[in-house]
Amino acid sequence: MGEVKHLCLVKFKEEVLVDDILQGMTKLVSEMDMVKSFEWGKDVLNQEMLTQGFTHVFSLTFASSEDLTSYMSHERHLEFAGTFMAAIDKVVVIDFPVVIAKPASPAPAPPAAA
Repeated sequence: MGEVKHLCLVKFKEEVLVDDILQGMTKLVSEMDMVKSFEWGKDVLNQEMLTQGFTHVFSLTFASSEDLTSYMSHERHLEFAGTFMAAIDKVVVIDFPVVIAKPASPAPAPPAAA
C-alpha cells in the first residue's frame, strides 16, 4: 500500500492554550519512530463558511498502515489523546493511502563557489 497519512482537522475550545497542545504533539511525535513526518498549520483565510470553524490541521505520515496502527494503539499516543480530546471543540480525522498526483519540485541547487 505504501505511505499512509493521518489527517486531523481541529477546532480548539476557546480557553485552550493552543501552543501547549502544539508543543505536546511535537514532543510526542518526535519520540515515536513510526512517525515519518509531522506537519501542522493554522487556517490563513478564515472563510468560516468553508472551514466550519476548524482552525488547525495536523498531518502525520507513516510508512505503512501497520505503522499507523502501531502509533494509534501506543501507550504514549493514548495518553496524549486524552489531553488533546479535552482541548478540542470538534475534530475530523481521516486516514488515507498517499497517492502522489504531482511530486514536489526538487530544490534548486546552490550556486557554485567561485
